[in-house]
Amino acid sequence: MVRLPLTPEQIQAGARLGALLRELRGGRGLDDVAGAAGMSPETLRKIETGRLPSPAFGTVVRLADALGVSVEKLAEAWRDGAAFEAAS
Repeated sequence: MVRLPLTPEQIQAGARLGALLRELRGGRGLDDVAGAAGMSPETLRKIETGRLPSPAFGTVVRLADALGVSVEKLAEAWRDGAAFEAAS
């Protein structure tokens, strides 16, 4: 199976998601949140910086749990930025 390149919109969505995750993480360390979500700090860093703009659904669910927010809030940020604007 060949994976199609991400569209500019998908890349922007990943950047919004990453920015919201950084904001929600607040003063918590990258290692702390990554560990709570069952992933490596490097994976979380890639998501937060937009280098992994389209994380798997399970990853998003674990991040929501680790950060104490709803999956819907993270999905909204990825979808159109409304949740991010409301959180800022």
